[in-house]
Formats: sequence, C-alpha cells, structure tokens
Amino acid sequence: MLIDKKSNFDDRELSFDEIDEGFTTKEAIAEAKRCLNCVSPLCRKGCPIENEIPKFIQELAKGDIGSASAVIAERSNLPAVCGRVCPHEKQCEASCVLDKKDCGIKIGKLERFVADFDAEMEISTVKKKHPINRGRVAVIGSGPAGLTVAGDLAKLGFEVTVFEAQAEPGGILMYGIPEFRLSKEVVRREIRSIERLGVVFRTDVLIGTDITLDELFQDGYDAIFTGTGTALPKELDLPGKELAGVVQAIYFLRIVMLANTGGVDRTEVPVNAGERVIVVGAGNVAMDAARTALRVGAAAVTVVYHRSESEISALKSEFEEAKQEGVTFKWLASPVRYIGTDRITGLECALLEKNAEGERLDTGRTETLPADKVIIAIGQRPAARIVSTTKGIEVNKQGFVITKERPYGMTTRRGVFAGGDVVHAPATVVLAMREAKKVAAGIAQYVEAKKLMEECGL
Repeated sequence: MLIDKKSNFDDRELSFDEIDEGFTTKEAIAEAKRCLNCVSPLCRKGCPIENEIPKFIQELAKGDIGSASAVIAERSNLPAVCGRVCPHEKQCEASCVLDKKDCGIKIGKLERFVADFDAEMEISTVKKKHPINRGRVAVIGSGPAGLTVAGDLAKLGFEVTVFEAQAEPGGILMYGIPEFRLSKEVVRREIRSIERLGVVFRTDVLIGTDITLDELFQDGYDAIFTGTGTALPKELDLPGKELAGVVQAIYFLRIVMLANTGGVDRTEVPVNAGERVIVVGAGNVAMDAARTALRVGAAAVTVVYHRSESEISALKSEFEEAKQEGVTFKWLASPVRYIGTDRITGLECALLEKNAEGERLDTGRTETLPADKVIIAIGQRPAARIVSTTKGIEVNKQGFVITKERPYGMTTRRGVFAGGDVVHAPATVVLAMREAKKVAAGIAQYVEAKKLMEECGL
C-alpha cells in the first residue's frame, strides 16, 4: 500500500506533490524583463557555479527560450534541480541589486521555467564538444557531484560510466529531498538528459563489495571519481538510545520516498498516523523530515534545537513553510535523555538561556516533551566502504577524503578523485556541483597527461 498523495493536518491539506508550481510563460517573461542586465552582474558572482545569469535572462525576456536554455547548459547539467532546491535567497538572488529594494529578480524560478519548458517542448539537445574518446572514467555515486562530473566529462569527449548502489540513480536528489520540494520525475528527466550525452548508468552496484576500485582500473578505466556523499548519520548518544522509536532522518526520508513509489510497503514507514513526533536539529534535512512526518499523518511535530531561531542553518523559506504547515519549534532546548521503557514516550531536554553576550547557559531546569517517535537530523558522515577496500586513500580524523589542489580533487591514490560531501562535509546541491566542476577539470587534465606519458613510453 502506498502513502496517500494527500493527507490532512488540522483540516489543511498537505500533499507530496510539488508545492511551487513555477511561473507561467507570461509570468516568466514579465519577470525576466525586470532584469537590469548589469554591466558587472553581482548575481553571477553570487552563484557558486557562475551561471551566466543576466545572459540567459535577457534571452528569456526576448522570448528565445532555446537560447536561454543553451546559456544555462554551458555551466549546469542540472538546471531543473537547481531551479528548485538551490538556496537562491542566500546566493544569486541575495546578490541582485534589486534585492536591496525588496524586489529582486526571482532567478531560481526563471531557471526552473527555462529548464522545464525546454524539456517539455524538447527544444534543445546538448552535444559533446569532442567527437573522439579522450579516455574512460568511472564515477561512483549519482548525486549532484557525480552527475556533474559525468555530464562535464561526457561533454569533453570522455567515456563515462556511473556506478550507483541504489536501484535508481539520483542519490540524495532521489532519496533524500522530499517529493514536495523536488519532483522525482524532474530528477529522472535530468538524468535522461545526461544519458543522452553518452553517459552509462549501472545501478544496484555496490562499489567496495560487488567490485573494487582496483578492479575498475584493471577493467581499463583511466580515472575514478568517488562522489558517495555522507551516507552514515550522526547519532545522538544519549541514555535510552536503544529504545524503539529513535529514527534517523535520512532513513525516514528514503523509506517514505520508496513507499510513495511502490518500492516498499506503507507499513515500512517508521512514523504512523496519529503519532507525536520530535525532530532534533534545525537544518534543511530537519525541516524536510518534520514536514514529511506531517504528510504521513503525524498528529503533531515539534522541532527541538539547542540554539535560538536566528541561529538555524535551514533556509528561511523552508523554516517559514514548516511553520505554516503546522510544525512547532522548541528553541534553546538541549536533549539529555530518551524517556521510555521499551519504546520512546518522550524526550527530556535541558532548558537553556542566552546572556547579554549571546552565550548559551544552562538554567538548571529540564522539560520532558511527549513523543512516540524521535527523528534525529544532526548531520551525516562518510561511510568507509570504499576507503577500507582500496589502498592509498587517506582520510582526515572525521573520515572525509583528503584531496589535492593539483590536479584538483585527486586523492592520495593516483588516478582516484573525490568531490562533494565526501570531501567537504554536507553542503548544498550547488556547492557540491561547484566543487565537482573543478574536479572534472582536474580529471581531464590528469587523463590527458597520463595518456601523453604513455605515448612517450614513460
């Protein structure tokens, strides 16, 4: 049984369908016409991958959506994704000169419109820049970093194969971001676009178990990119952690996605209708988990955070939408103990306060919040499966892979590159893409040098 696409909370209808339906053609062109086309565009400087923002907006303002799409494609392999989930309010849109007058250009929605319109009308197809094969590259992981490396290298003429452990490619885009923020059909569409570049996807392949990096090199790959992200959640090590009802956010979000698509039965979802849910953490993953819990029927959802409202790491827009949907927040509350005998019945928290200097102080008081489930959303760390089965790859004390500046992104094992969250810790989609683009250039540089040395007999 699948989760109903629509569910009720406080007589309001919450859906797994995408919340923001985007611009109509008329709205998009009208918005594009407001762009001042600045000589020194600050919006482009605010974009981590330096999209030619005014350039694509000017093409859109003229009604030339094909050209607008081509401009975006010069820098991005995932425009429909970026248009939906990038933190525009902190990056390109925050840098827009009109933002100071509270009328900044809605750059994200314009990018989304162009990508969606292009895909729906099948306007353009991206071609490789080089007709000959420059080398073979294996990409491990199909999240934002892996897809970016694969797309960029394919455009440069490399033969690329992406290995994905899950049944469907997409990584966090598919299994970590809820449907109401990012439609899974949009992710599939972006992946099909990358496939048209010649990239091959092999799913249900667990690197380190089914095949090792050494075996990939023996199979003839010139370089390997690992973009496996941070698959292991950080635990909240408190008394009572063994009680039933303590759930990791990334597991919860993945199971809900699978239930919605028929991959698992509804009974596998760890939050049941009518339950009281506490979410620990205040990042975007915490907001996603809280809002998803409401959609699967939770009676009440409370986010607990040890800092104040002004210190949350979640986007303001995600926080505001969570509040509008009915999520409540308990600030300056630090969990100290899970309550219950066999199952969770509550979470005991130490109550904090801030002094004049902004320091958090323990008041000596505690409060027990009732709960049937506690969802932990306090961050993730990399798994060691690939590192432990491959000699020569060094990691730091936290388990993140160490890479070089030249060639950019190469690990301490020659020919093995890494990027995204597995190197830089969990970040946004577009920041993972920014680093991945630099790594892709490093891989191209390395393979070219490698082949030159081979031709010289060295």
